[in-house]
Amino acid sequence: MAKVILDAGHGGSRDPGAVYEGRQEKDDVLRLALAVGEILERKGVEVSYTRVNDVYDSPYEKAVIGNNSGADFFISLHRNSNETPNSASGIMTLVYNDEGIKADLARNINEELSEVGFKNLGVISRPNLVVLRRTNMPAVLVEVGFINNRADNEKFDEDFDEIAEAIAEGILDTIEEGRPREQVQLETENVPQRNPNQLYRVQAGAFRNYQNAARYVNRLERDGFPAFLFFQNGLYLVQVGAFREFENAIRMEHRLRKAGYNTFITTSV
Repeated sequence: MAKVILDAGHGGSRDPGAVYEGRQEKDDVLRLALAVGEILERKGVEVSYTRVNDVYDSPYEKAVIGNNSGADFFISLHRNSNETPNSASGIMTLVYNDEGIKADLARNINEELSEVGFKNLGVISRPNLVVLRRTNMPAVLVEVGFINNRADNEKFDEDFDEIAEAIAEGILDTIEEGRPREQVQLETENVPQRNPNQLYRVQAGAFRNYQNAARYVNRLERDGFPAFLFFQNGLYLVQVGAFREFENAIRMEHRLRKAGYNTFITTSV
């Protein structure tokens, strides 16, 4: 099964995203990213996140986190806004260009969200966006309704679970379209709600050179973090901790980010 990294747009006190009547984009999309990730994990997809709490990373840093994750797809979640409140409504998905599997992913997500009741505003090319231009894997940016439209906000709140399911289904549809039906059935049948052996790890770096990775482990250990190193898919991965509870991984990531490390949470069995 493919690996997906979810990016909750914006974050931290310096970048709340769009704001309307006290509502902040960064909060809506973080809640949504975690909900989508939980659904994907239940379906057997390996999921990581650019953030799991209210922290700021620049768009370039988010792209770097995505590239270091080894993910096959990068999905950035946002809320839209415009100059005149309540004048625009609907969902759209942005891509670097309207070609290839990223365009298929964008359309699949849009179609699923339109089934929830959103107006489908289409797939739009935005080659100037850093998280679409600097990521090495197929990447999309989903605008989940207008935050300065009261009807869209009402739908976002009342149909939140259905919206998360729709985005997850759009991702799963794209993953499954590229593989034989027999393989899809083998991977998805009898998937448990929660694998008791699943561990959450906080990844702090990925290196092609062993010496660079080892030095990074030593730096983390000097700062008091239980770091370790292993080799996977041609990269030396530096990770911290192995947690059965997601909340414990979040707490460790918060400590690492306060110490100045760029991190994301990944899963393993």
